Amino acid sequence: MSEPTLLAELDDDARFRRFAELQLRMPSVWDAMGHDLDDESVVVVPSVPSSTRLLPGSGTLAQAYEERFLFLLLLLRQPRMRMIYVTSTRIDPSIVEYYLALLPGVIPSHARRRLFLVSVGDLSSRALSEKILDRPKLLAEIAALIPNRAHCHLIPYSTTRHERDLALSLGIPMYGSDPRLARLGTKTGCRRLFAEVGVPHPVGMEDLHGIDEVVTAIEELMERRPNLRQVIVKLNEGVSGSGNALVELDRVAGLPASERRAAIEACVREMRMEDPAAVFDAYAARLASDGGIVEERIVGEEIVSPSVQLRVLPDGTVELLSTHDQLLGGASGQSYLGCVFPADPAYAELISGPAMTIGERLAAEGVLGRFAVDFVVVRDAAGDWSAYAIELNLRKGGTTHPFLTLQFLTDGRYDAGTGRFLTPGGVEKHLVATDHLESPKLRALSIGDLFDAVALQGLHYDHARQTGIVFHMITSLTEHGRVGMTAVGDTPEQAMELYENARRVLLDDARAAGTPAPLPEPAGPNDRSLRGPRRADLHRGL
Repeated sequence: MSEPTLLAELDDDARFRRFAELQLRMPSVWDAMGHDLDDESVVVVPSVPSSTRLLPGSGTLAQAYEERFLFLLLLLRQPRMRMIYVTSTRIDPSIVEYYLALLPGVIPSHARRRLFLVSVGDLSSRALSEKILDRPKLLAEIAALIPNRAHCHLIPYSTTRHERDLALSLGIPMYGSDPRLARLGTKTGCRRLFAEVGVPHPVGMEDLHGIDEVVTAIEELMERRPNLRQVIVKLNEGVSGSGNALVELDRVAGLPASERRAAIEACVREMRMEDPAAVFDAYAARLASDGGIVEERIVGEEIVSPSVQLRVLPDGTVELLSTHDQLLGGASGQSYLGCVFPADPAYAELISGPAMTIGERLAAEGVLGRFAVDFVVVRDAAGDWSAYAIELNLRKGGTTHPFLTLQFLTDGRYDAGTGRFLTPGGVEKHLVATDHLESPKLRALSIGDLFDAVALQGLHYDHARQTGIVFHMITSLTEHGRVGMTAVGDTPEQAMELYENARRVLLDDARAAGTPAPLPEPAGPNDRSLRGPRRADLHRGL
């Protein structure tokens, strides 16, 4: 018999060959799900790549993003399912209890026995998957918790080479795409894919490296579109708008050709970064190294930013799961803050068709798992809508956890034909969700204070009515003054009302918690209220 192979002995090509072989087991693992097998399990590693800039040097915020996927604990309603959930540091037990209490028809203590929480004990800013790979003993402990590798798979947040190596080390397939397909999800890759499949997208240019190439691209775009007044520069690997920058071109219009390039370069150097922490030199350096695109900013009488969430099953089937209206903010309205589900029926079908076209192409390329296509939809003066695909996210995103929370809690499904989400009983459901309920005042609240508000102010999810609030990213409350939530209602208006009420309650509680108490009145030396109990009184009590 040959000696066991170590991961370190394999080069990148060998690892990918071995990974491709491992992924061939995913269809059989998937088919076994739902059969109530007593050795079924999943390993959840919600590792957010450090390159996404979602985690600005804060270990607590990284942990909050890892806990954002605790909605997956709802899978434990399957009475034999075992879950191994890995995080950078220990999850507060009260947060775990909160999620287990949401399980419909399951005894929380029974589910808790089937939940294995593994923490690395490392709050550095590196990605969770990297931290795990650095600790072979911890990897072995995770592997020992898997009852049967033939009935287990890895659930990641995104799929990088680190997640590939985790799958190889554990000997289980991953419900996610081969990292070699990640290029399709870059800003350059998705623009090329949109063009190849004939899906409308903003005019622009891709695969740009450096400020000079951006200036040249804008020059060419302005020759093609003389009325162009705004463009967006996007880093290839930017997430949630953090790699975007807006360039205003008003002062370039009308200039002679000899002066135009210098004026464009001046505008580019004054571009408005979506990430408030970004500085021009660092942005330019990352553009030069990682590449990016420039494209026209779509304008019109009314503009919205919906997205379509899809998945490719292990057998290659493409499913359209949902449509959302994104809630955007930030310096130029390009940062993802939250979502409303479902998207407005006025244009839900308009974006569903192109999204399925993109999904079919991705399936042909070998993509596996969940992904989302972002659109800009604009209405003209005549009231007609036009849709433009702008991004492809080959990973779980900000709309994933609210939708799956709703689906797991209600057993409902989205009907792409009608644009409605219905429970098995035929009741329509809507949600409003955010990752960014934030205010410095919220730092005055503890996790216990949040759960007091849930209990005392009626901010809980009611299983009987299937309406209410589910909170997430709870760990970031005290340090960052930030928490996420999903409000579920029977109508769009009810969901928004629940959302606004929860927001108001938490901010009111935070103001009260942050209000200083008056200082105690000074007292004389003989004031008995300042003294502790006498020794004789203590003995008498014993």
